[in-house]
Amino acid sequence: MVDSIINCNDIKEADCIILTASYDRTSSLGKGANNGGLQIVKCLHEDVEFFDRYNLIETGYVYKIAHKKLNVSNKLLPEKMVENIRKEYSDLIDMNKLIVLLGGDHSISVGAFKAISEKHNPKDITIFQIDAHCDLREDDSNSNPDQSCISKYAHACVMKRAYDMGFNIVQVGIRSYAKEEYDLFNQNPRIKNFEWGRGKNPSIEKLIKSIGTDKVYITLDVDGIDPAHIPGTGTPVPGGLEWYYTINLLNDIIKKKEIVGVDIVEVAPIKDEELSQFAAAQLCYNMVGNCLIKNKKN
Repeated sequence: MVDSIINCNDIKEADCIILTASYDRTSSLGKGANNGGLQIVKCLHEDVEFFDRYNLIETGYVYKIAHKKLNVSNKLLPEKMVENIRKEYSDLIDMNKLIVLLGGDHSISVGAFKAISEKHNPKDITIFQIDAHCDLREDDSNSNPDQSCISKYAHACVMKRAYDMGFNIVQVGIRSYAKEEYDLFNQNPRIKNFEWGRGKNPSIEKLIKSIGTDKVYITLDVDGIDPAHIPGTGTPVPGGLEWYYTINLLNDIIKKKEIVGVDIVEVAPIKDEELSQFAAAQLCYNMVGNCLIKNKKN
């Protein structure tokens, strides 16, 4: 039998719990992100090398990593989906494990934010967002064809909900936004916005210095990365973070900050193309390894 990075069946014994949320009801352009999380897990089962060439260990043999499917589906309205994730995520926080949430469209992150806000003071946490979009809209009335089902929990609203909860926000890779979003991030010091493609892109050191708290939640919408590296996503935008810049940025944040949670969202697999889910799985494995190694040292 081939070994798997997902190597633990009992979440109580696991060092890391990978959650998958098969949900993309609020996606506004391309669909398919509901399949993203499970495809990333499939790559962790079958494709990603055990040996971490950055830390020089076989993370999947050293630590226990479990997988749990969350109780969500596209049949649920966004409000109900968020509540289901909040409940399940909240129970896992009390177990003091590293939690990695895989989506699914970006709306799933709101459930994690709500659960974390009930356990920690949001003012003490920065949500570090890699994304092509600000996701600071009040609702999805601009993009939802069903105007009878407008939601403030759509994927384009996730960071506005985080802002309303009181979290600090650092946005990286932004290259598409509405006027209302532009006004919000320019008028609020709790939101620090780093655009891509308008002059020289910031150094990794500058981005880390912009984080004003010790505690950090990393939310990685894969459309923040250049689509040459991850083409399978629902709302692709040209440009974006380069591959090794992304890896080095995430590694440095994990080394210098206390990570309270991680998510990777908006992977929408393309038929006969494996790069997108494999790249997301590699980023997931890298972050898991760096977090667990740091936790062990501490």
